[in-house]
Amino acid sequence: MSAEVDLAASLFDRHPADLHRFASGNRQHVLLVERSEIYDLDDDFAVRLDAHRALGLTGAHRRVRIDDAPVNPRIYSISLNVAQSCNMSCSYCYADEGRFGTAPRVMSIATARSVIDALIAQSLPGTRLVVGFMGGEPMLNRALVHEATIYASNEAARAGHPISFSITTNATLLTPADARLFHDHPFAVSVSVDGDRAEHERHRRLRNGRSSYALLVEGLGLLTMRGRPTLLSARATVAAGDTNLLERLEHLVALGFDEVGFSPVRVSPTSELENSEFSTEQFTQRMIECAQGVRERLLRGQNCALSNFLTALHQIHFGTHRPYPCGGGASYVSASASGDYYTCHRLINDGAHALGSVHSGIDTGRQHRHLDRKHVDRQTPCSACWARYLCGGGCYHEVERRGRDGCNAIRRWLNFCLESYAELSTRRPELFTTAPGRNHP
Repeated sequence: MSAEVDLAASLFDRHPADLHRFASGNRQHVLLVERSEIYDLDDDFAVRLDAHRALGLTGAHRRVRIDDAPVNPRIYSISLNVAQSCNMSCSYCYADEGRFGTAPRVMSIATARSVIDALIAQSLPGTRLVVGFMGGEPMLNRALVHEATIYASNEAARAGHPISFSITTNATLLTPADARLFHDHPFAVSVSVDGDRAEHERHRRLRNGRSSYALLVEGLGLLTMRGRPTLLSARATVAAGDTNLLERLEHLVALGFDEVGFSPVRVSPTSELENSEFSTEQFTQRMIECAQGVRERLLRGQNCALSNFLTALHQIHFGTHRPYPCGGGASYVSASASGDYYTCHRLINDGAHALGSVHSGIDTGRQHRHLDRKHVDRQTPCSACWARYLCGGGCYHEVERRGRDGCNAIRRWLNFCLESYAELSTRRPELFTTAPGRNHP
């Protein structure tokens, strides 16, 4: 009881950016920003807190900041850009059809082995490792994907590391042998698919003129016939003006995906396909409408496949308070086809995000400068935003190319997710594997 009283009293000393008030139904809540914890407020306390904040009576405006940037963090996840080329010509592709501004190239098995060896060598004993395969289209370098998977499995086991794998593919080149590989090893397979045939082929076209959707469906059939991978997910890209998200979600679930995630186009060589501040707001409204339907299904005891929503709910539940938008440059790096390291797979060949190479090793000075510079408390206007430790400051690639015109939409989405969590954690607490961190000042 005394801890609750102390917390209640301390709320009046907080800077406005360290608290966020919201409601679910007729219940009032406050998010304690630095710990990403939700507390229920009784009506009297809510009125008193709002009155103090409205009058600017926030004590000494004490700000709370989380830890500084980590020094030389350990990497446990790496992606191999095994094919900087693609068999498709997607109209919104930010990666120059996989080439990232160079001539098409593929990674050699010698380079892949060296990257895997380096990952294992720097890892603490027993650390779970993740190796991802990216492109372009990684199955253009099928032999390497197979050989590198077997090599990484054997070397990780020899060193005492559990290991899992991921691949992002357009699924148009899959073979029965690929499906067996993804089943026999712990693979998360992410398929780039935008919706039904018409929706998918509007922007995702094969160079040879064949139907990319028909080949994708054939690939999904192989994955089912040969034994499903550990996780089969759909990643749907949403261009400006595309608003039929609910129909897309239902279609992709019917195709058999375990989960579906939507990603708006923010960076594209075709500017009219990029979501502006206005169309990002439209996208967010459609996302909320999708998630409202998902929330109702969850309340009725049904399952949900919208990964954007489920991920946010579980991050809120576990008190996620991250100073970065992702592990890029910290726990995760990406290796180009030539073996150069970058902060993430979206920033291949970007010199500002270069972190060394498999030959010279990770440049820890550049790594630390990246993490120090990108810490959310050192970003403007992030440091004064209540959503900063849930958002982490935004995708490095998108923010550097487009700025922060999507911040209002992000806050709107996160506020909806907070409201939904407050309701779901009360009415269906079994959805969450541990008891939510909720108290009642």
